[in-house]
Amino acid sequence: MPALRRILGIDPGLRVTGFGLITVNGTRLEYVTSGCIRMSSAELPARLKVILNDLGNVIAAHAPTEVAIEKVFVNVNPQSTLLLGQARGAAICAAVLAELPVTEYTALQIKQGVVGHGQAAKAQVQDMVRRLLGLPAAPSADAADALACAICHAHGAAGLRGLARGRRVRRGRLV
Repeated sequence: MPALRRILGIDPGLRVTGFGLITVNGTRLEYVTSGCIRMSSAELPARLKVILNDLGNVIAAHAPTEVAIEKVFVNVNPQSTLLLGQARGAAICAAVLAELPVTEYTALQIKQGVVGHGQAAKAQVQDMVRRLLGLPAAPSADAADALACAICHAHGAAGLRGLARGRRVRRGRLV
């Protein structure tokens, strides 16, 4: 029997970093926890420290076996893109310090893997995350994005390779 996978999904941000943890048991996805790390308007180094420390605490408390994180997209404002990249770096460092493997996905890949099309709206992602994990209510947008990243990775172990071979996603499942 394959080992139980515990995937921590991360949606990095300098104001709010979302996280979501799921377990994968065969083809079944189970919700473990999710939330948001909120930063004050402190200077950049203090914000990065909060991301590093708080994600380190989440990792220590829930023992994920792997991490999936959203890649930075090129923004209209290059300065914003660079700052977001630093938030991603702090999140990746938290995973690497815990010696966890890290896989990166673009927002397009995540939406394609979870909703079935890359132009899905945030509300569609939230609703599909709620449905796939059997949650009573949709999680916050940042937590839903992190959970979607984890779900994409769960599907993505076979999923992105499957998408590369021309397979499609229907109702959040690779077919």
